[in-house]
Amino acid sequence: MSVPLIMFLSFVALTLLITFWAAKRNTGASAYFAAGRSITGWQNGLAVAGDYMSAASFLGISGMICFSGYDGFMYSVGFLVAYITVLLIVAEPLRNAGKYTMADLLAYRLSPRPVRALASLSTLTVSTFYMIAQMVGAGVIIQKLIHLPFAPAVIGVGVLMLVYVVFGGMLATTWVQIIKALLLMAGAILLSYLVLQHHSFSFAKFFEAVAHADYGGSAAPKNLMEPGLKFGVAAAGPWGPLDLVSLGLGLVLGTAGLPHILVRFYTVPDAKTARSSVVWAMAIIGLFYIMTTFFGFGAATILKKALITTADGKPDTNMVAPILAQQLGGEMFFAFISAVAFATILAVVAGLTMSASASFAHDFYTNVIHHGKETRPGQEVRVARITAFCVGAVSIAIAIYLGPSVNAAFLVGLAFAVAASANLPVIVLSVFWKRFNTAGAVAGLAVGLTSSILLILLSKNGPAFLGHVFPLENPGIVSIPVGFLAAYLGTILTARDPDAEAKFAELTVRAHTGLGAEKATSH
Repeated sequence: MSVPLIMFLSFVALTLLITFWAAKRNTGASAYFAAGRSITGWQNGLAVAGDYMSAASFLGISGMICFSGYDGFMYSVGFLVAYITVLLIVAEPLRNAGKYTMADLLAYRLSPRPVRALASLSTLTVSTFYMIAQMVGAGVIIQKLIHLPFAPAVIGVGVLMLVYVVFGGMLATTWVQIIKALLLMAGAILLSYLVLQHHSFSFAKFFEAVAHADYGGSAAPKNLMEPGLKFGVAAAGPWGPLDLVSLGLGLVLGTAGLPHILVRFYTVPDAKTARSSVVWAMAIIGLFYIMTTFFGFGAATILKKALITTADGKPDTNMVAPILAQQLGGEMFFAFISAVAFATILAVVAGLTMSASASFAHDFYTNVIHHGKETRPGQEVRVARITAFCVGAVSIAIAIYLGPSVNAAFLVGLAFAVAASANLPVIVLSVFWKRFNTAGAVAGLAVGLTSSILLILLSKNGPAFLGHVFPLENPGIVSIPVGFLAAYLGTILTARDPDAEAKFAELTVRAHTGLGAEKATSH
């Protein structure tokens, strides 16, 4: 049995043991959806980091930096800076005013049924976009690791992820994410060390080599430290620089609207712990994204071009980090990094499935269809488990259809844009604008979601029969303002809602003090 396969199976066995342990503690909805609100600040910080440092971060961004240099590093900057928005705007009000999902915050002072219905749709859409990226990364990794074809690899990962979510719930998902974060940081530090060792631990030599690396296919080397290799006018046409701004907006604002990140703040006992967990997450994530510089630029300066291109000469952007590990540390380190990448994917996919299934079961099934009442004990959890199967099946099918060549970081960037366009406007306005009403929330969610999806379909990444009429790859610069504008116009063009305005003061007090918030439970 090969070393990569042994490492792969060892991690699978460990996570299944965690799932078995967590399954025995899943007594009730609070335990299944929010881990009994028993996770500490540092634990949740590691879990948030584990949820956030996805296949896009480890695989996709490394490839982006290797082939696009400075422009690829903008993904790392955007992902990191985004947590300032989460810390300052979202974490505390969400933990204090909600229960299991993002829609709990919105429904606190607005009409619950229409708001929850659209919030559930938005959550399912964003989670599916994000999950497709992870599934693509999973297929590529398993393909290289144990030489399994792409489609069966994606299906296998999907089935394993469903086991975590269906049986282990949020507690199992949390601990899989914690273990994954520790493994990923260990692998990233060692890989960065080996890259610097190759350059005699001299930053001057390292960046001098970066300046003369050539992966553009031209006769003259390109300076990867110079902007413009991906988003410059020469590379992307006249719309390239605007596309970079659009990407930045989506990344910086999108994190605060990502459902699988937001639900993590319900697993802690109080808002103080929620803030603490964000600080822990920022420290871990910040260190990791600094190290992506060494992965990407290290691959550009150390690896031969043939190693990181496909048979038809296209960049193999999703395999840069594992191949770099193989060149610098041999087969054993390649097996470890590949297993870590696999762990990364499993943890993030489990978190995404958890948030999507919780939203559908809690928001749509219980609160929209059954007016907030369970038809029988445990039904909400059962519906969540069925939803997990459905979401997983859709994501697997789309990932197989797209194939292994699509870049994982790019797909995640689109998910961020959708989250920033649909979810963020209604979260911000619900917490900070007294006049905001149900009509505004419905308009913001519907228009933000529709506009971002439509612009993605009309871009060059959409189907050819739609004409590729939208010139940008990233829709955020248009769809985010449109989402805010729709929420604003939907509010001021409709009658005032005295009930929503009366509850604004109550929401403000609860959001800032935690009075009346859901407390931790013992299971």
